[in-house]
Parts: sequence; C-alpha cells; structure tokens
Amino acid sequence: MIWEKLEAFMNDFNIRMKLIIIYVFCVILPLVLTDSVIFYTLYDAGEKEQIHEFENVTNSIHYDLEYTLEEIVNMMNDVYMNREVYEFLDKQYEGSYDFFEERIGMTRKSSLNRLGGYNISNAVLYADNDTIVNGGYFSRMTEMRDAIWYQDFLASGRNMNMTFYYIGEEDMSAPSKRRISLVRRMDYYRKKDSCEKILRVDVDYNRMAAKLTQLDYGFGIYICKGDRILFSNRGHSGSNEDFDNLTGQEEVAYRSAFSLYGVDIDVLCTKPSGTLITQLKKHIPLMAFLFMANLFLPFVMFSMMNNSFTRRLRKLGEAFDMVEEEAVLQEISQEQGRDEIGALMQNYNRMVRRMNELIQKVYKDRLERQEIDLARQNAELLALHSQINPHFLFNILESIRMHSVLRNEEETAGMIEKLAVLERQNINWASDNVKLSEEISFVEAYLELQKYRFGDRLHYQIELAESCTDYYIPKLTLTTFVENSCVHGMERKSAACWIYLRVYEKGSQVVVEIEDTGDGMEESAAVQLCERMQNCTIDDIKENKHVGILNACLRLKRFSGEQASFSLESEPGVGTFTTIRVDAACLKSGKEEET
Repeated sequence: MIWEKLEAFMNDFNIRMKLIIIYVFCVILPLVLTDSVIFYTLYDAGEKEQIHEFENVTNSIHYDLEYTLEEIVNMMNDVYMNREVYEFLDKQYEGSYDFFEERIGMTRKSSLNRLGGYNISNAVLYADNDTIVNGGYFSRMTEMRDAIWYQDFLASGRNMNMTFYYIGEEDMSAPSKRRISLVRRMDYYRKKDSCEKILRVDVDYNRMAAKLTQLDYGFGIYICKGDRILFSNRGHSGSNEDFDNLTGQEEVAYRSAFSLYGVDIDVLCTKPSGTLITQLKKHIPLMAFLFMANLFLPFVMFSMMNNSFTRRLRKLGEAFDMVEEEAVLQEISQEQGRDEIGALMQNYNRMVRRMNELIQKVYKDRLERQEIDLARQNAELLALHSQINPHFLFNILESIRMHSVLRNEEETAGMIEKLAVLERQNINWASDNVKLSEEISFVEAYLELQKYRFGDRLHYQIELAESCTDYYIPKLTLTTFVENSCVHGMERKSAACWIYLRVYEKGSQVVVEIEDTGDGMEESAAVQLCERMQNCTIDDIKENKHVGILNACLRLKRFSGEQASFSLESEPGVGTFTTIRVDAACLKSGKEEET
C-alpha cells in the first residue's frame, strides 16, 4: 500500500523533477556515502595493518631476546652440571701457586671455554672459598656481597635470575656501564662441607643494543622493565649512562608483555609519525577537486539529458493529443536523434503508416521466429554429429600406413591411405544409436588396432553384463572414452598400461566404468573436466578442447533426456577412473529423446 501511494505521488512530478530526484538520490547521496565508506575502510584497514605490524615487531623482539638468552643459559647449564667445577671451587688450596696450577687445567674444560661466546662480555664463578685467588673465571664471594646484581639475586628468591643495573664509576675500563647479568646459584651437587657458589654471566649490552635499537619501522620502540627503558630506537641506549625512565609523554599505540627469567619485559610501540589521517590531509585539495568534479560534471550532463528527454517527449505527447481532435494518428514532422526516444518517434511514424498491416506483420514475425528456432535446433544436432568425426580410426590408419612406409611396403601404405580417404567420405550417420553389444564390439576392435600400435604396453579387459547387451546408446560414445584413455593416458607413459571397461546394471541404472593406469592428471584439472562433462553445452563443443569427451557426454545426456550423470577421479602417474550412470529405462529404445 505504501509503495503504491509513493508511486502515485511520483507520477505527479514532471520528468525534469524526476531527473532531479534521480540525480540527488543516485549521484549525490551515493557519492557522499561511498566516499565516507571508502575513507573509513581505508582508515580502519590502515589501523588494523598497523596493529598487525606492531604484533610482528614485538614478537620478533621477544623471539630475538629469548633466543639470545636461551643460548647463554644453555652454556651456563653445562657449567652448572659440571662436577669438576664444583670440586675445583670446594678444594682448599695451600697457596697461590697451587691454585694457579689447578686453574690452568680447569679453564681448558670445554664448558668453561664456551662462556666466552659471541653475546657474552664476561663470566665469573664466585665461591665462598678464601683460598681462591681472584682472576680469570673465578673470584671469592667476599668481592661481591654488596654488589647490585647480587642483592637483586637474593631479593628475587630464585635459583636463577636476570638483572639490569648500572655500575657507575666502579670500573672505568668497562666497555659498557650498563649491565645485563644472568645469575645462577651453583647447587646441582650438594655436599655438607661444600661452599656457596654463584655463576654470573654478563650479556654484551652493546651488541644487543646495536641489534635491537637499529630497527627502523617508522615508529618508536621501547623495551622496558617497568618504567626503566632498557633499549629503544629513539635513543636512550647509551651504554655509559644510567638507564632512562619513561616520561609518560610517549604516545603508546601498542603494548606487549612477556617474562624472561624472572623479569617482566614490556615492549611499547609509539604512534607512527605519519598516520593515515595525516596522509589524507595532504590530499585535501585533490579530494576537494574530485568531489566538486563529481558534482558539477554530472549536473551539466543532467541538464543536457533533461532537455534531450523532455523536448522530444513533449513532441510525442502533442502527437498523441491530436488523436482526440482528428480521430487519427498523425506522423511527427521531424524525427530527432538515434537513441531510444528517436527510435520511439520513428516507430510511432511507422505504426501510423502500417496500422492496417500490423496483425499480418505480427503473425509473419512469429512464423519466422519459429522457423529460425527449428533451424537452430537442427544446426545444433548437425554440429553434434559433425563433431564426432572418428579421428581415432583415422589416426590408427595413419599409424599403420606410416609403419608400412617405414618397411618399404609402398603398396600397402597406398591402399591404407585410400581406405582412410574413403572412410572419411563414407561415414554413415543415418542411425546415431547402436546396441551396447555392437558398441562393445567396436571398442574391442579399436583396442586391438591400438595394440598394433602400442604392442605389449597396452592391455585391456572388457566386461559386459548379459542384461545390458540390448540397451541402446549413441554411436561411438564408449569408444570415445576408451580412445581418450589411450591417447591421453598411455602416450606419455613408457610402462605397460591397462584399460578396463565394465558395463553392468545397478538398481534402476546402467553403470559404465572406464579405468586406465595411464599418466593421469592433476586433481584441479580432473575436477574442472568433470564439471564440464556434467554441464556441457553446444558452446562448450565449439571451444574444441576435450571435444570428443564433451561431445559424447552431451549426446548421452540428450539421448537419455538429461538422465545421465558423470564422475571422474584421477591422480598423476596412477591413472584415471570415469563413471557414467544412466537410467536403464532411457536406454531401452533406439530412438533419441526429443529436446
């Protein structure tokens, strides 16, 4: 009801007003809406892409830190489980010479030598043993009781801890005053009289800073412990200065947190310097120009088209108005334009001139259309028949002829060549349908001829159920499928191949299976071919690709009244399996179904 009222309301507007309404609702409003959607979509896609990039960067940093530290921890584990190290640290030495002599042998151990790895700046084993002389990998516990890293280790309550600290002016010769230390209590082998032992490994801060702070993604990255900035690609990574703290002014756009050996690490990503809105702002003049062009140019064209419509439609209206006055239709004096309105004016004049011939013209046109449809159907049937062209027979004859030529049997070759010509000219399509038993005989004859070509490479087996012998099918359909197995399945395969043809009844259907152990095809190609077989049309036949198979499928479908179905399975190097199912009732008569 509402729609009808709206239509009646619109009928009261003239064409000019209707065009204006169309212009507003079909140009201006869609333009505003689509541009808004596009801008929002671009903005949203940019935001999601930026978040995805943040995730990738933080995951990469997490993995890099974890991988580097895990490599160092594995080295520490080798020392942690080395019994000789424990015995060396627990031993009471009589003097410095005695210690140095033992230390030389101990430092040659592989587990200690590995502590000088690529990402390690220093490694020290501490023991509460006053007979140990400080130097190399070893030191007394009294040297580090008040050290920052040791206090952090004790405060953590863990057997292994990672700590970040600044040594200040303690060691002026140190390459970096910022330290990352992995500390582990050596308690794998416990004895009553053993002393306390600590292993400290210092990670090379400068190397990690160089690797983690040179990331250039167009946005800031802060690797922090709480508010303490450990690394950053926006400065804050000077190795001889104390760690900086976050100021709270950083525009954090993404945060990722993870834990490494007792330390909670935060990776912060700041907003990029050039956001999507910033980029769009740069193009405001261009967008304004395009927006105005989208409004102004359609308005100009609208005005021109409005005049084009209304002026000529007014003439047509005047012509029809004259019917009431003169009781006859008058021709329009000037026909204008070649568009639909111009054609309408021409048709109006033609209607006036030929009114008396209209009924006869309608019947004549209908008769001509029926004749054209009938001719088209006959042409389609003729195209199906002509496409069958049993090329496989002529290919075999040509193979035999060439074999005769190679053996200098010129007379035989000439006779075969003439036979091929006669066969091409005298193929009889007077009857397109044959019994299954006759079709099977032709298939067997064809395969025997193919054995002449392929020799021991070709083996075949044909099974025809007794109940199926008198069913009818279109001529050469099964032969076409078998020929396809020979040509496309065997030619590129050097090993012996089998072809199986099985025909039997299953329920109310006749089932035909064609199987070969030939070259096969990719799954995607098999699926595509099966779909074309199931839905083949005359237009598919004209494409000349797999024409024999598609022709046979289309003829079977038309013969059975669309009651034939096809399936195809194939695997490269294994072979192809084709199944045809047709309602048995459709094959009892030799007459093809009307289409």
